[in-house]
Amino acid sequence: MPRVHEHPLFDLIGVGIGPFNLGLAAMITKVPEVKAVFFERKPSFNWHPGLLIEGTTLQVPFMADLVTMADPTSPYSFLNYLKEQNRLYQFYFLERFHIPRREYNHYCRWVARQLPSCRFGSEVTSIEWVKAEPHDHFCVKVTESTSQQSEYRAKNLVLGVGSVPHIPPDLHNLPGDDVFHSGEFLNRLDRCRQASSITVIGSGQSAAEIFYTLLQEQKDHGYRLDWLTRSDGFFPMEYSKLGLEHFSPDYTEYFYSLPQAKRDSRLRKQDLLYKGISAKTIADLYDLLYERTVAGESPPVRLLAQTEVQEITPVSGGGKRRYQLSCLHREQDQRFQHESEVVILATGYTRQIPGCLSALHPLLCWDDQGRYVVKADYRLELTEKTDCAIFVQNGELHTHGVGAPDLGLGAHRNSVIINTLTGQTVYPVFRKNVFQQFGLRSPEPDAPVLSDRKDSSLFSTTRG
Repeated sequence: MPRVHEHPLFDLIGVGIGPFNLGLAAMITKVPEVKAVFFERKPSFNWHPGLLIEGTTLQVPFMADLVTMADPTSPYSFLNYLKEQNRLYQFYFLERFHIPRREYNHYCRWVARQLPSCRFGSEVTSIEWVKAEPHDHFCVKVTESTSQQSEYRAKNLVLGVGSVPHIPPDLHNLPGDDVFHSGEFLNRLDRCRQASSITVIGSGQSAAEIFYTLLQEQKDHGYRLDWLTRSDGFFPMEYSKLGLEHFSPDYTEYFYSLPQAKRDSRLRKQDLLYKGISAKTIADLYDLLYERTVAGESPPVRLLAQTEVQEITPVSGGGKRRYQLSCLHREQDQRFQHESEVVILATGYTRQIPGCLSALHPLLCWDDQGRYVVKADYRLELTEKTDCAIFVQNGELHTHGVGAPDLGLGAHRNSVIINTLTGQTVYPVFRKNVFQQFGLRSPEPDAPVLSDRKDSSLFSTTRG
């Protein structure tokens, strides 16, 4: 039986280290009296490594780094990263607002290496709430890289476990080398190059980037290339300046003020605010297709919308592994069959309640759809009266709106969390940040966003 190591009481334990919790770990260094630690089961920070395709960029400006929108003077800003990498002049002459996705990942790794509070290779296996004197607290069990079992205690938690690849239930249990999620694309690129036919399913940015990459290489490898989506078309993401104002603290506050039924209804109509394809990617794709069809050439390429893939089954015989896709053209209400050697599922991501929270289910309030009930300051509603708090990162789309997964609002959310945690205005945040007004009530331009907490702080002044 491995020995369990116990540690002093922390003010905050973070579960998961994606960009949002990494930003929180960087920003909370401004309050050294808050004792915090963050755990991540992966051995190091690596942000969607299977989609770090050369030439792809973030869909938000570089200012949506971990800290700048809350504190442009932070040593953990992207501009300071460039300075430390001796790339400041190159970036200055590059004159681009949107940075390579690969560079954003390297920047985050640079920040993570500087933060001793970030513990990689450490998996949170269970969390229990303990009602005790002098402090209620959470008991967090962690399996660390040495297989050592450790037990940590904290007054507060922040959940930053992110999302997981979504694969429709009917498409499970197929060979992962041939039928795989888009998040595995770069890991399976060599397999694609050996195939005689490839089908991409989905209509978002990842699907478009993968299709474009495969289209660029099609002449070298000779495969057939199909792109199917159940969406109405291959549409661009909304990127007008007034449209972008939906990714602001102002819209978040307005959306939160709506009844839950209206929130759910509104979200269903906002897909193109965050699920479409960038206009540049569409243009690059179209230009390449135009070039490939000069002089009557007809490459083996098809783009087909309104098409739902209902089943994928292996096809026997013929030497190579192949798969039959049973499809329905939704508008024409016609079924058809399509064969492909490789199928790439760009079917997005979904948020799951992490298994380590199972013991906390009775403590958490749930809505009628089994989702967290989240307060304005990103704390989960609890069934028990306690000084403990659980904050959530990117698990509040249903309560706070389309900005929940947006990198540009990460520093704002972390500002609110830190201010709530400390009972101080460590990072000032304001309500009037954009030109348009989203509801009939117009907040005062300089009114700071305050926590609804009545007590002063959530971090302990006495160590246990």
